[in-house]
Amino acid sequence: MSPIMQQFREIETCIECSAFKHIQIPEVFYYAQKAVLHPTAPLFDQESQTLKSRCVRALKRIFILCDHDRDGALSDAELNDFQVKCFNAPLQPSEIVGVKRVVQEKLVEGVNERGLTLTGFLFLHALFIEKGRLETTWTVLRKFGYNNDIELLDELIPYSSFKRAPDQSVELTNDAIEFLKGLYELFDSDFDNNLRPQEVEELFSTAPESPWSDAPYKDAAERTALGGLSLDAFLSEWALMTLLDPARTLKNLIYVGYPGDPASAIRVTRRRRLDRKKQQSERNVFQCFIFGPKTAGKSSLLNSFLGRLYLDSYTSTIDEHYAVNFVELPGGVKKTLVLREIPEDGVRNLLSNKESLAACDIAVFVHDSSDESSWKRATELLVDVATHGEDTGYEVPCLIVAAKDDLDPFPLAIQDSTRVSQDMGIEAPIPISSKLGDFNNIFRRIVNAAEHPHMSIPETEAGRSRKQYHRLINRSLMFISVGAAVVVVGLAAYRVYATRKNTSG
Repeated sequence: MSPIMQQFREIETCIECSAFKHIQIPEVFYYAQKAVLHPTAPLFDQESQTLKSRCVRALKRIFILCDHDRDGALSDAELNDFQVKCFNAPLQPSEIVGVKRVVQEKLVEGVNERGLTLTGFLFLHALFIEKGRLETTWTVLRKFGYNNDIELLDELIPYSSFKRAPDQSVELTNDAIEFLKGLYELFDSDFDNNLRPQEVEELFSTAPESPWSDAPYKDAAERTALGGLSLDAFLSEWALMTLLDPARTLKNLIYVGYPGDPASAIRVTRRRRLDRKKQQSERNVFQCFIFGPKTAGKSSLLNSFLGRLYLDSYTSTIDEHYAVNFVELPGGVKKTLVLREIPEDGVRNLLSNKESLAACDIAVFVHDSSDESSWKRATELLVDVATHGEDTGYEVPCLIVAAKDDLDPFPLAIQDSTRVSQDMGIEAPIPISSKLGDFNNIFRRIVNAAEHPHMSIPETEAGRSRKQYHRLINRSLMFISVGAAVVVVGLAAYRVYATRKNTSG
């Protein structure tokens, strides 16, 4: 078996046994149980004989949590506290000396004058694993809330804190934002308002991996000239993650050391239906769906929102894309705007879900102002979305954007757009040119429309007829009610009269 185990390192144990002669039967069950309860694979790479990345990152977080004085080393007292927390038994002074001696003999930098360093702490766990004492490392990980995938256990995430209706959203609280600002300053070591990729990686080095390395977060925020994140872009990424996946936000806040109750880091917003009744929104984060036909200029709009240069080359968008940034309003107030590009081919699938518009604060319909067919398709999409909103009760404010304003408009463009906007009761198309960098305050106008959710809601012919029908029914019911009330009052008066007459007689 030795050559096979050398070739296939994932095989942890080989044991000879005999059920007939009762040879090593207990050992078989012991190793089987150990393989399940204390598996090697998540912790240790047998090929390279090193701790795996997730294990290192989890142990680094545990080390930081135990380093109470934040001096980069575990003192004798901190080592003892760690031992008591994990194993319910204190270390004798001689044992602490022995542990540090073992580390120092193999790794000089593993111990310094202040105590056991992170390097030494990691070395110690690698040593335990190499010697087959995996239960030691697993006990430590589980004591600090990790599961077999070396992620935080679900029960540590307060899911009830973001239970919400479809038309509610989740945002960071001021406490969480202040914590994240402090975190940014801590890792922006050169104080240049530019968190470089390696600094972002270091910030998330106590999480299983960076939460923004894949879509939809990758490339969703504005980058500096050096490829880093400004403070606004950093907070924008957190806002996007909180909007789309609150549990992911809470997990990563815990990983990076959020000090309070995780539930205090987020808040659930008021329902959009109530916002419409109140005629204002109190949200700090608005989600805008971007609709439009192919080649209309949707992606260019998202790129310009992130300060990216205009590209003449066209690339078809297959999957949904996000862009998130701050928008400064008059008076210096900042709101976070999330643009979600919906590919033309994905609209039907989106609208097949009854609650698909519940998460939308405002919808924008982009068309190529030089192309009549692009305009017609954009209006079709507008009617589809407006009809869906009327049918489901999730009506949303809508704006039309006439992109490529640097080109000549198609004939009758003004008349057609005026007619459609007047018929549907929304604002006339807003002309922009991504190529010329002329955006006509479009992002501020989007936020302004989202802040007033009772306005700019398109009305289709079917929706208008339905409202008129309901008004007629309500008016008829009112007349019937009034008539019934008159009859009741008349009967009551007659009875009083008849009673009096009988009494006088």
